[in-house]
Amino acid sequence: MSAITTPAKPPQQAADASSVQERDVTFGRLIWRLIPFLTLVWFLAWIDRVNVGFAKLTMMSDLQWSDAVYGAGAGIFFIGYFLFEVPSNLLLHRFGAKKTIMRITIGWGVTGILMAWVQTPLQFYVLRFLMGAFEAGLQPGVILYLTYWLPAHRRGKALAFFVSASALSLMLGSPIAAYLMEALHGMGNHAGWQWLFIVEGIPSVIAGIAAYFLLSDTPAQARWLSDREKQHVREELRAEEQALGEREHSFWASMRNPRVLMLILIFFCIVAGNATLVFYGPSIVKSVGVTDLKALGWVMAGIYAFGWLGMVGNGWLSDRRKEVRWHTAAAAALGAIGLLLTALFLRQGSVAGVVASLALSSLGTMGSIPVYWQIPSRFLSATALVVGLAVINSVANLAGYFSPQLLGLLQTGSGSYAPGLLIIAAVEFCAAILVLLFVGRGSQAAR
Repeated sequence: MSAITTPAKPPQQAADASSVQERDVTFGRLIWRLIPFLTLVWFLAWIDRVNVGFAKLTMMSDLQWSDAVYGAGAGIFFIGYFLFEVPSNLLLHRFGAKKTIMRITIGWGVTGILMAWVQTPLQFYVLRFLMGAFEAGLQPGVILYLTYWLPAHRRGKALAFFVSASALSLMLGSPIAAYLMEALHGMGNHAGWQWLFIVEGIPSVIAGIAAYFLLSDTPAQARWLSDREKQHVREELRAEEQALGEREHSFWASMRNPRVLMLILIFFCIVAGNATLVFYGPSIVKSVGVTDLKALGWVMAGIYAFGWLGMVGNGWLSDRRKEVRWHTAAAAALGAIGLLLTALFLRQGSVAGVVASLALSSLGTMGSIPVYWQIPSRFLSATALVVGLAVINSVANLAGYFSPQLLGLLQTGSGSYAPGLLIIAAVEFCAAILVLLFVGRGSQAAR
């Protein structure tokens, strides 16, 4: 299989009369207008996606469900993700970002609120599927949306900040979830886990309505940009297009390209590790004796703080060094080592060892994600990029379906999370190997 090469990066400035400082001001203003709100939306998406991990701590006993039932429900989210992500990106390209993000955000917010009233496994499965179906397309949609506004050499740090909201939501959401479950338990004859779904779903509905009024679909439609600022955006994007040269435009041709298939496989391996941290992190820590909800919330906040540092720090380093291959591979390998150590410390019953290992895995696994997403747009464009981003993300996220089910089934059968963690660690380590073998070998941009 041929290596995935990445063309040389475009020049930092287009050849026109404007100064470097003037352009920096324009793009700085643009980033501050778009990125904070998009980051908030992604933050809320992850709050609503993973609050089930904390709800599980009491919901399972209340409803008398097994870990296998939970694993299936946690994983089926990604089936909805898989089926609806490509259509969602096509709709964004056709109808615009603000309508698409409004639809996505209100949909998952309402679904999250309805989770408070699940009583049967079937209801749980249906709502988790709908959660994935509504959220599908948000991340690749935003990645696509930013290509309309920012050239690649300005997009890396912005994208890293956006993606890091997932780790930030885990870091802040863990103690908040624990507090809500304890403080509201019994109010209105509802359990704490029910209030968790209700309270955390409402902000998403509000954010969805706000998206329609705060976002502009393209720079040309942005009333808050002057004509001169719009010219800066057009010229830098045009310069980048010329510098990148010929790229694949056809979606179907790109899907036959082994490079795209390899990118899907690499991200599949990364997602397997990330889904394990997200959906089973609290349960793994609880299994070694941290049973107080508030204490568990703060422990998980510390673990996920390392994930946030990994995302922001690795994205910054990658941009500064103009390198993606080693920054992706090393981070994925670190994540796999963390899961391996977690399994070993679980067997010893070491609380400190499990917490430290999960923090290490969080640092590496989450840190690999924003750097990885710098690769596809370097050799795909037009329709191939619109659909390709969604295909890569949706197919690879099927790992989020398989890994929770694997852990749930093995835990139910063996009584320990260790066997499943060893398997997931091996899968994630494959991502590092594949990146080094097939991404950017021999290309200037990837060295």
